Amino acid sequence: GVGSSDASPDEGVVEDLPLIDEKAVEQLTEGLVSYYLPDLQRSKSALQELTQNQVVLLETLEQEISKFKECNSILDLDALFSEAKHYHNKLVNIRNEMMMLHEKTSKLKVSVIKY
Repeated sequence: GVGSSDASPDEGVVEDLPLIDEKAVEQLTEGLVSYYLPDLQRSKSALQELTQNQVVLLETLEQEISKFKECNSILDLDALFSEAKHYHNKLVNIRNEMMMLHEKTSKLKVSVIKY
């Protein structure tokens, strides 16, 4: 066949790369880490604070929502009472009218009997 099957396409490329100084890599890594770490830690604590604030905010919102629900049911009760009052007044008026009619008819009866 043409070329041996176990020859990888990357072969020969590795030899072209310059030798990597592991010590330099280590120092670069440490330098990068020490450069970015304080920022990352600040970001982390800021995020934690934000998350805690969100939890507090959510709890507060839930409390407010339950207050609103209570208010709504109280408002409904108020509406019910004012409606009851309204109908009570109507009933009182009807009763008064009935009594007046009763008096009138009684008077009519009396006057009819007199004649």
